[in-house]
Amino acid sequence: MSNYVERMSVQYHNFSQGADPLIDSWPLMQTPTPILTISGLYLLFVLWIGPRWMEHRKPIELRRTLIVYNAAQVIISTAFCLTPFFTGLFGQYMSMSCGEPMTGISKDLQLSVWNGAWMYLLLKIIELLDTVFFVLRKKQNQVSFLHVYHHTIMVLFTWFYLKYIPGTQAAFIGVLNSFVHIFMYTYYLLAALGPQSPKEKKLWDQKYLFWKRHLTTLQLLQFGIMLCYFVLINSMQCQVPRALTYFFVSNITIFLFLFINFYRQAYRKRPATVKAD
Repeated sequence: MSNYVERMSVQYHNFSQGADPLIDSWPLMQTPTPILTISGLYLLFVLWIGPRWMEHRKPIELRRTLIVYNAAQVIISTAFCLTPFFTGLFGQYMSMSCGEPMTGISKDLQLSVWNGAWMYLLLKIIELLDTVFFVLRKKQNQVSFLHVYHHTIMVLFTWFYLKYIPGTQAAFIGVLNSFVHIFMYTYYLLAALGPQSPKEKKLWDQKYLFWKRHLTTLQLLQFGIMLCYFVLINSMQCQVPRALTYFFVSNITIFLFLFINFYRQAYRKRPATVKAD
């Protein structure tokens, strides 16, 4: 029994050691326990506790909260997109070739990417509130498999990427995703700003929210670009960790399948009533 406990302790210690001691020293990064706990509590609340707690209650009015939340998401996503350009990181990123040795500049770039990835992880955790707001507003039909899977896997993947395989190659993916989120949360912000009465809301949606279909198309285009990006960097013989490549390609494929299925259900069979992301 003692040998078994000792082996488990050694395995847990090895699992807790990431790619770099600096990253391991950051909040949430020492062991998988915090991020798995957050993800588990999220799933437990949005799929079981929340719906049962709200079952005999009226929907909670969150209009002001949603306006502030979505506006903040637009600002933060814009900052994630523009920061690499205004700080010179984009130029350094594009000038690096895959096979060259690390220099002082590339090490600084790597540290900047790591810091950005950690802040991106915090943002993905905050975005779990998207689903919490659905539950509190009694819009459980919006809590689809696509929505929950997307939010959960983004938190877990970002953590595992930063912990074990924090290469600079995935930085482009985070910037691209933030670019799409600018439009996505702008749409949600406009929806939250709209009137409450059904008649006025219908006119508001026709005037300001007519482009929802194009938003889904943009999300599909995002995944297509991601696949092309990984094909490109692998064809350039970049030393991309196999685990990172397999995980990205498999999940992008899953996302493509789920979003295409959502697109067909939402726009070809009936009016859109489900929120994809």
